[in-house]
Amino acid sequence: MRFPRFQTSLAAVALAALSPGAFAAGLGDPASEVILTVTGEIATTNRDDAAVFDLDMLTSMNTVTYETETIWTDGVQTFTGVLLSDLMDRLGAEGSSLSAMAINDYAVEIPSSDWVETGPIIAYHQNGAPMSVRDKGPLWIIYPYDDNDAYQSEVIYSRSIWQLDRIKVLE
Repeated sequence: MRFPRFQTSLAAVALAALSPGAFAAGLGDPASEVILTVTGEIATTNRDDAAVFDLDMLTSMNTVTYETETIWTDGVQTFTGVLLSDLMDRLGAEGSSLSAMAINDYAVEIPSSDWVETGPIIAYHQNGAPMSVRDKGPLWIIYPYDDNDAYQSEVIYSRSIWQLDRIKVLE
């Protein structure tokens, strides 16, 4: 069966819209300073082979707020951010773990089993305000420590990296 040229062109446009590169347009480009770069086993990118985010891009995603105590702060704190699972889903991440790295190159590994709806967030606000580098910001992996006794362990605390600026999704 032969298709008219117009229909063939429409089919080509539709297929292009569904290609992985088309999702890059959905991420948009950062309008200000990049605070998070995600690389590795991801399907959606917006700069070379990476997904880069400024604060506005992260705050435009679904936000989650945890009220919890931490071993590094005094009293109950309020942390707002994006669920790690939502970010990984948004980027089409397929891996067994990720390497989360801080601005000083400190790195931790977080297994994909932690990428759950009740799991960690990439916090960008603490007590309603952006976090400075001096105050463990601009991004900090926060688990809902008070909501689940399993999150009150040395293993989980070690995954709670602050001054986060890079994530690499590993096979």
